Amino acid sequence: MSSVVKVLLAEDQGMMRGALALLLDLEDDMEVVAQVSAGDEIVAAALQARPDVALLDIELPGRSGLDAAADLRERLPSCKVLILTTFGRPGYLRRAMEAGAAGFLVKDGPVEELAAAIRRVLAGHQVIDPALAVAALSTGPSPLTAREQDVLNAAVDGATVADIAARVRLSESTVRNYLSSAIGKTGTRNRMEAVRAARHNGWL
Repeated sequence: MSSVVKVLLAEDQGMMRGALALLLDLEDDMEVVAQVSAGDEIVAAALQARPDVALLDIELPGRSGLDAAADLRERLPSCKVLILTTFGRPGYLRRAMEAGAAGFLVKDGPVEELAAAIRRVLAGHQVIDPALAVAALSTGPSPLTAREQDVLNAAVDGATVADIAARVRLSESTVRNYLSSAIGKTGTRNRMEAVRAARHNGWL
């Protein structure tokens, strides 16, 4: 690790991204070397800038920060990933850890804590928001199968069964079976409630 920590920022809100970059650049030992606004730009920017740490939002245009984190682990293993998100959902934390992230923080903390977290992950520690860690343990892992997640994702905008079937390339009867199973597992009454529950828990 060099004396100055090189940081990549992935954040779709321009004002937030600019503020984070400005604040981190004020730290004597940190420099923001790349900024991107979309998830599908993260890996290419990281391979070019070779950051020590990538600060990734989760819900980004083009691609999820969680998916990009998994790719960074494979293609740039020297880069530590720290998830920084508005959405402190237990399922997101589990998925971030599975993707190889070294830390998970919510955006409402002070910048001093963020800078300290960056230094800690570079020192080999995991940094996880304490309240979120407790929530993740109490919520448990996602009960949904990959196919049930696909079907619920396709139902997010209120699509009909026929629309969902076309999107996921399954028969309508199979889609109904997956929807019924997902509704049962989430303890909800219909597909839209199942979507909301799954998103709230970070399972989608």
